[in-house]
Amino acid sequence: MSLKLKAPIGIYGGTFDPVHYGHLRPNLELCEIFALDHVRFIPAFQPPHRDEPQTSAEQRCEMVAQAIQVEPRFVLDDREIKRGGPSYTVETLKSLRQDYPDNPLCLLMGMDAFSGIDRWYHWQELLNYAHIIVSQRPETDFHASEQWPTAIQTLYQEHKRARQTISDSLCGTIRLEAVTQLSISATDIRNRLKNKQSIRFLMPEPVINLIKYYNLYT
Repeated sequence: MSLKLKAPIGIYGGTFDPVHYGHLRPNLELCEIFALDHVRFIPAFQPPHRDEPQTSAEQRCEMVAQAIQVEPRFVLDDREIKRGGPSYTVETLKSLRQDYPDNPLCLLMGMDAFSGIDRWYHWQELLNYAHIIVSQRPETDFHASEQWPTAIQTLYQEHKRARQTISDSLCGTIRLEAVTQLSISATDIRNRLKNKQSIRFLMPEPVINLIKYYNLYT
């Protein structure tokens, strides 16, 4: 018998340095596919697997807030900023599970991130707290799974399930889902700004205005 659970919640972390449409559109589609109650955008304070962000935590939070303000199903969550230190996803999921004991949690990520998940802090524990929904990214397709390390291939084979399990259980499923392809990257945006090139139509206009206001990435 299915558990009487509340609607699933999407969890999407990143540096958002800066946030852009490549972050926004895929998560809106996943929100619709899985009937998510909402998606929580969680800016990292100190990303363990990336270079130090070029902008402050406060500025990145402000950019995310501006980017998602027109979509009521998107929510800014600053718990990693408040926590400080390295932003370990497993610790964030533990915190969210305490806040939302009756909602399935869905960790949303691209194929590029999932292919290196075996380097994450306590990565074997992630599925104890959440489902993992992996979206196809412009630079990869689902055939890339054939190149995954053995440990990740084993993890996927053991936990792949039908879509319905996302809403019927609190955690433990891995799903691969195709979404609209937007080949936009924060690195490219930063390079365009450095080279005095336009970034219009790569991100929401309010974010562009903030970048201009703070004179970021120049």
